This record gives sequence, C-alpha cells and structure tokens, in this order.
Amino acid sequence: MTTLAELIPDPNSVLALEPEELAGIALELLTSSGPNKPSRLHPSSFTSRETIGQYPEGRRSEIECALMEGWQWLLQEGLIAPRAGDTNSWHFITRRGKKIKDREGLIAYRNAVILPRGLLHPTIAQACWSAFLRGEYDTAVFQAFKELEVAVREAGKFKAEDYGVDLARKAFHETTGPLTDQSTPVSERIALSHLVAGALGSYKNPHSHRKVKLSAEEAVEMITLGSHLLKIVDARANRQAP
Repeated sequence: MTTLAELIPDPNSVLALEPEELAGIALELLTSSGPNKPSRLHPSSFTSRETIGQYPEGRRSEIECALMEGWQWLLQEGLIAPRAGDTNSWHFITRRGKKIKDREGLIAYRNAVILPRGLLHPTIAQACWSAFLRGEYDTAVFQAFKELEVAVREAGKFKAEDYGVDLARKAFHETTGPLTDQSTPVSERIALSHLVAGALGSYKNPHSHRKVKLSAEEAVEMITLGSHLLKIVDARANRQAP
C-alpha cells in the first residue's frame, strides 16, 4: 500500500500543508488500501507506521497530528463518516468521498464551493455547473456566455446569423435596441450596450475559438457576470411581453 512518505518524502513539505490540502492526501491513502488490504479507516491505523511510512523518529509525532488534521477535514466535509452502530471508531468512505477519490478530485470539489450556484441564473447554473465541477473552466465560461447570447437573440427576436458583439450592439442600441430601457439616461443605455457587447466579445468568442487557461476564481467571476447580464435580459424580455 502507498505510504505518506512515498507520496511526500520531505516531512517539512507535509507540515507546510493546510488541513484541506492534507485531506486530499489522506483520501489517497485511504483509497489506496483497497478492498483486499488492511483498512486504514480507523484513526489508529490511519496514523500507524504502515500508513505514514519512513520519516525521522523526531518528526513522527508532528506528522501524525498533521495527518489527523486531514482526517478531521474529511470527516467535517462528509467525505468519510463513522460506521453505523460501530462503537470502535471505524469509518467508511462516503458516496461523496468515492466520487472525489484523490487530490485532484478534492481540488475540483473545493473550487466548486466558490461558485455560488444558488445565486446564478438557473439557465447558467444548469449549463455550466458540470463542466465547472470537472475543472473544465474554459468550457464552463463558454457555456455561460453561449446561454447569454441565445437569450439575447431570442428576447430581441433576431436571426440565427446575428451573434456576438454585433448582436449585443443591436439588441441594446441606445435608441433602437429592443432590449433597451428608454426610461434610463442615454449614457447608461450606451454603457450597458458596451458591457454586454464587451462580455460576449471577451468571454464567449475567445473560448469558442481556442483553449483558454483559466483559474477557478477567474471562471467564477466571468460566470457570475454572465448570470447577471442574463437576468437583465430576462427582465427586459418580460417587460416587452404583453
């Protein structure tokens, strides 16, 4: 079975990790035990020499404490749980934990927490949530702004060949745009036209033409903007409806 020392030979590197980072390593250690090998799903076996591996004796106590921080984070997040009716502190990997499996899966899980699904427009949330969970941030952003573009086209009753920046300019033109609120000052109408056009041009078009490397935080900011603009489109469309 894989040991912690094999994953991270340097004890100082282990002790430099935050609990949520240690949790990803802990999950790998737990899943590496396998169905036909001794279980590590108990605090004592999880911090045993067979799990930790070969570190200097003077650092072992620190390593054990650090590893238990990862264990506690997994427990807190519902990735492991106590066995029902077991009074001997044995645990099991939950359904959520089995989906995550390792450090990469845990990073994606932690990043998903920063995307406020409950605040997003439902169409945006449905379109991009799965891609975001998989860590496909460029795809998630593209899907969000694709939905925005489709909504602008449908609300403004434009043709299929109308798309992107030109579509936004027509839909939100300060005097002739069907989605323009004529009760607002002209400067605000122009500004909103620039905003929608700029968002589609910056965040939808590049992602449809090439791969764009994004961090989770950047993707969250872009998706949230797309959601906000789609809510504006919905409001304008509902105002037009008889």
